[in-house]
Amino acid sequence: MNSLARQRNIFIISFLFIPMMLLLAFVLYPTIDLFRMSLTSWDGLTTTKEFIGLENFRKILFESPDVWNSLKNNWIYFYVHALFIPLELMVAILLDSKIRGSKIFKSITFLPYIINGVAIAYAFAFFYSPFNGALNEILKSIGMEGLQRNWLGEESVVNYSLVAISLWKYCGFHVILFLAGLQSIPKELIEAAVMDGANAIQKFLHIIVPSITLVIEFILFHNMRGALQVFDIPFVVTGGGPGYASSTFTVYTLTTAFTYNNFGMASAMGVTLLFMIVILSWLQNKIFHFGGKRL
Repeated sequence: MNSLARQRNIFIISFLFIPMMLLLAFVLYPTIDLFRMSLTSWDGLTTTKEFIGLENFRKILFESPDVWNSLKNNWIYFYVHALFIPLELMVAILLDSKIRGSKIFKSITFLPYIINGVAIAYAFAFFYSPFNGALNEILKSIGMEGLQRNWLGEESVVNYSLVAISLWKYCGFHVILFLAGLQSIPKELIEAAVMDGANAIQKFLHIIVPSITLVIEFILFHNMRGALQVFDIPFVVTGGGPGYASSTFTVYTLTTAFTYNNFGMASAMGVTLLFMIVILSWLQNKIFHFGGKRL
């Protein structure tokens, strides 16, 4: 029996060895190195890395207004996506009902999420083009020339134009997650509520929402993390322009590293982003488990 247990342990360790080595090499070591570089003034070119302590973090907090302006743009992604969560849930409830062609609609809904983000960004860049873009041509064809804009060149609308791309890409993914949560609700529970005289609103508030709280919590976390890390859409479509009007925290971090050759500052921004995600995740968890009970 001891021999069998030993063989089982060897078998398990053998299968875990490679994943653990990959985790250490590509996750743990880069994270530790990121913390180390954040305490230096390394320019990414020289071999020497002068230790400056927390100076980079002080500059981020008190001397870098562009960093905070970029973070405001991240906030736009967060709250617009958050406003669409109820609509995503409504679409999921509709697709979960016995409507004709629901399987086809589910596939169409999920399709944007699996398309390459860079390809989507380039496609929408042409769609928003002020010269021969489809959006302005559509507005012109229906007699709404007054709504035509330079969608990627005006500071007042550029961020919302980019958020619309993000919504097109990720809303379908959230709908599919809601669908999975809805299909996990026992049918007997719904039937019992109907027999007790519950109407549609009562079923939604007292059965559906409490039953999919975990899904809502995950989608909010995905929304928060994605909003803080958004990169490909603004980088490809506008490059953060005009000026820094559409720059996000991650875009500005990459600009700091590869345009201004300040890898120490960029590393400090990466560490700051990591702490923001951890803290906001912790706050969300506390809100959803307020008083020791799940909301």
